[in-house]
Amino acid sequence: MKITVIGAGNVGATTAQILAEKEFGDIVLLDVIEGMPQGKALDLIQAGPIYNFHCNIHGTNVYEDTAKSDIVIITSGLPRKPGMSRDALLKVNSEIVKSVVEQVIPKSPDAIIIVVSNPLDAMTYVAYKVSKFPGERVMGMAGVLDSSRLRTFIAMELNVSVENVQTFVLGGHGDTMVSLARYTTVAGIPVTELIPKDKLDAIVRRTRDGGAEIVSLLKTGSAFYAPAASIVEMVDAIVKDKKKILPCTVLCNGEYGFDDIFIGLPVKLGKKGVEQIIEIKLNEEEFDALQKSADAVKKLCQGISF
Repeated sequence: MKITVIGAGNVGATTAQILAEKEFGDIVLLDVIEGMPQGKALDLIQAGPIYNFHCNIHGTNVYEDTAKSDIVIITSGLPRKPGMSRDALLKVNSEIVKSVVEQVIPKSPDAIIIVVSNPLDAMTYVAYKVSKFPGERVMGMAGVLDSSRLRTFIAMELNVSVENVQTFVLGGHGDTMVSLARYTTVAGIPVTELIPKDKLDAIVRRTRDGGAEIVSLLKTGSAFYAPAASIVEMVDAIVKDKKKILPCTVLCNGEYGFDDIFIGLPVKLGKKGVEQIIEIKLNEEEFDALQKSADAVKKLCQGISF
């Protein structure tokens, strides 16, 4: 496999590190800043003898080096600053993602694209429109991260292993994300039987604001460890053809009553990309929340010019 990571900042470099440690294939780390991707790639290679991994890691500033990539991960874009919403990044990051896709796709016409740039749902839509790829080969990383945050906060509240917590966070990657408490379990026990509603609602709010909480603490950056781990979980499902069900931002073609929109839903990931969108039963309250989230994403996408 050849995996290209566009953007060698904290998210991109950490993603490359985890991918290298798992030996998923050859890695290309690309950035517009001269010397930075080359330096980080060299540093990563020199960690190989200690961590016992061996793969080719190539840092570059030119898209020619990304040719024939199997997976392209787009992390490029400006990060949030304290007090800034994900949506505030729309104009500048849409131009960045457009440029990236226009340059990388002609050289890797059979690649699967994973978008990480914010605002995530809109940027995934941009990548889809510009690439003209079939929907199953374009997806966004959001639900895996949001679900991981929710699992973490629930485990912290109950003082149990995060491995016991299973959940899904759907919808847009922002203020309208939909945390499905009814589908959340702890060692098979419904979380609603373990955590009072007021505390569970507070955990859901903290999950929604999870990225902003980290941005406010860091002051000069945004989250990167958990986002990188979330990207790698998606890559793992694709590379190993696991058919793993994960919440990802995907193109709807009638599923849940939505059309021509990218939004977070449970999907089956395998070597072909998105192999199936899983339609779970939602009650009226859950569906209304998902509809509200979809409407917000649509409104955001209307502000993008192609």
